[in-house]
Amino acid sequence: MEALKHFKERGGSFLKAPDVLRRQVGGIKAVLFDWDGVFNEGFKDLEGGSPFSEVDSMGINMLRFGLWSAHRRNPPAAIITGQRNPYAVRFGEREHLHQVYMGFANKPEAFKEFLRIHGLQAREVAFFFDDILDLPIAKQCGFRVLIGHTASPMMELYARTNGDADYVTGSSGGAHGLREACELMLVLLGRWNDVVDQRQAYSETYQRYLKERDSVRTEVQRFEREAPAPPAGQ
Repeated sequence: MEALKHFKERGGSFLKAPDVLRRQVGGIKAVLFDWDGVFNEGFKDLEGGSPFSEVDSMGINMLRFGLWSAHRRNPPAAIITGQRNPYAVRFGEREHLHQVYMGFANKPEAFKEFLRIHGLQAREVAFFFDDILDLPIAKQCGFRVLIGHTASPMMELYARTNGDADYVTGSSGGAHGLREACELMLVLLGRWNDVVDQRQAYSETYQRYLKERDSVRTEVQRFEREAPAPPAGQ
């Protein structure tokens, strides 16, 4: 596929043959995102917040539109983060994601709930991630994008060696690696030109998708650890 050359030229790494990746992406019905290191470089403010980019936001919306066009169903979309982050909540609510899971140090717990709520199989989920805590989910998903970071060569090597990623972005989280990943998926779906044409024309088809997307009310789930039991006699 000629378009894939553009990704290679910019440092992206394909870990499987294009025809295999096209088959995998063809079965994707939902998208799932880690936050820190994916939407940004991972730096936090004193309140634990870390920002997002409008460049990535556009990419995510176009990917969701592309999946909606493929399946005529609003693709379930969620964020799973190990930390409590007000920016992730704001983004999820603004973009009408289905769920934002916060405070889940053991992320598979949230993933299992996401699958249950939407009646999904793990192979139907595309996962965008960058670090060690994400690997138990990446091992299960149908399409996995590792957001590349030059500072974590061993993490990338581990994911490559153990088959935990299908593509590694050439751009980092702070340099819009997520946008790169979304555009790649649209190319593999064969829908890049169509979604761009439909969006710039603000077509009736795009408006139907947008109405369905905007009807979603984001559910925020915060993991609450149980308080330790009081000493006997108290």
